[in-house]
Amino acid sequence: MTASTRTTRAVDVHALPAMLTALRLPSFHRHWTALAECADTEGWPAARFLAALAEVELAERETRRIQRHLAESRLPGGKTLATFDFKALPGVPRARVEALAAGDWVETGANLIAIGNSGAGKTHLLCAIGHALVETGRRVFYTRTTDLVQRLQAARRDLALEAALGKLDKYDLIILDDIGYAQKDQAETSVLFELIARRYETRSLAIAANQPFSAWERVFPDKAVTVAAIDRLVHHATILEMNVDSYRRRAAADRTTAEINSRATTTDNLADNLADNQDHPVGDSLAEKAEKDVII
Repeated sequence: MTASTRTTRAVDVHALPAMLTALRLPSFHRHWTALAECADTEGWPAARFLAALAEVELAERETRRIQRHLAESRLPGGKTLATFDFKALPGVPRARVEALAAGDWVETGANLIAIGNSGAGKTHLLCAIGHALVETGRRVFYTRTTDLVQRLQAARRDLALEAALGKLDKYDLIILDDIGYAQKDQAETSVLFELIARRYETRSLAIAANQPFSAWERVFPDKAVTVAAIDRLVHHATILEMNVDSYRRRAAADRTTAEINSRATTTDNLADNLADNQDHPVGDSLAEKAEKDVII
C-alpha cells in the first residue's frame, strides 16, 4: 500500500483515542478535541494544529518527568530557595546561591561543600539547590550519610557493592547530609571513600558538614584515607562557610522574646484597665448608664 493510498482512504476518527493510547500520547489524547475545535473555528492549517498538539505533549511530558525525578530524589519538602532566609547568612550572597542553582558546575562533575555549625541552614541550602537542579532537568538524590553508608556496607556484604554504586551513577548530584555523624569503623567508611573516588571528576557530590576538614579523621579513621577523600572532594569544589548562630536557636530565642513581650503587654493592659476603673468607678458608670436609659 502506497502513502497516497493510505492518505486517500477514509480515516475512522472514532478510533483516534485508541490509536493515541497505543502510541503512548496521553496529552494528545486529553487535548486533541479542544484544540481541534479551536483549529476549526480559527481556520488553522493542519501543520499548526499538529504543532500545537506536539507542544502540549512535550510540555506535559517534561512536567511528569520533573515530578517523577523529584519523587525519587527524596528531597525534603519545603526546603527551597523561596523559603530560605538569606538575611540570616550574610556571608553567602544570594547571587552566588542562584548561580549554583543554575547547575553549570554539575556538568563538570564539581562538588559543593557546606561547612558550619549545627542548625546554620546547611541542609536547607543544599536541598534548595537540589530542588532547583531537578527543575532544570538534573537527577538528584538526597540521603543522610549514615543511611547511605549502611546501605553500601550491606551491599558489600552481599557482594553487590559494584551494582549499588552503579545505580547511584544515574544521579547527577548526590547530597550527603551530616557527614560528620558517619563515625564508623574503617571497614564501613571505606565504602564512603569508594563512592567519593568513583564520582571524582565525573559526578557531583554536595556535602553538609558541621565539622571542619581538620576533624574529618572522625569520619575516616585512617589518616591516609582522610587526606585522599578530602583531596578528591575539594579539587573541584565550591566551599560555603556557614559559621553563624543556629537557626533553630535563633527561632527559639525569637519565640521566647515574643512570649515575654506578649506577657508584658498583657500586664500593661491590666494595669491600664485598673487605673481606668479607679478613675471611673463601676458603680458610677452603671448609674450613669441607667440615667441615660431613662432619658432615652
